[in-house]
Amino acid sequence: MPTKRTGTGRGYYMISAVASKYNIHPQTLRLYEREGLLKPSRTDGNTRLYSDEDLQELETILALTRDLGVNLAGVEIILNMRRKMERMQREVNEFMQYVKHELARGLGDWEQRLNTALVPTSASEFGVTHAERDSGPADS
Repeated sequence: MPTKRTGTGRGYYMISAVASKYNIHPQTLRLYEREGLLKPSRTDGNTRLYSDEDLQELETILALTRDLGVNLAGVEIILNMRRKMERMQREVNEFMQYVKHELARGLGDWEQRLNTALVPTSASEFGVTHAERDSGPADS
């Protein structure tokens, strides 16, 4: 069910204005709504109001149907895929921000992390004398 929107400072257009602007019949807009391609908001009196985002979506639908000959089932699939791709792009961007943040944080204390991760040892702890260490391994 479309949501009711109130004044947000953006433009909203009635069905007759949208139909006139795009040279389509109002029934076509109603069909697009029935098919789930457009979701205009409604006033308290149940009048359809199309937002700027709805008009952008309508322009995409009209380009697909008029210019490319895509049927409404194809339009639905394309719009759904587009929404999924946009969502995935947002997720990738969020992940990249996370990785950048972690890298920046990690590089700052890299040396401290190395010193605490490695156990300091000396050669004598492994039974190697200074003479052997300086001359190389002893032949047996």
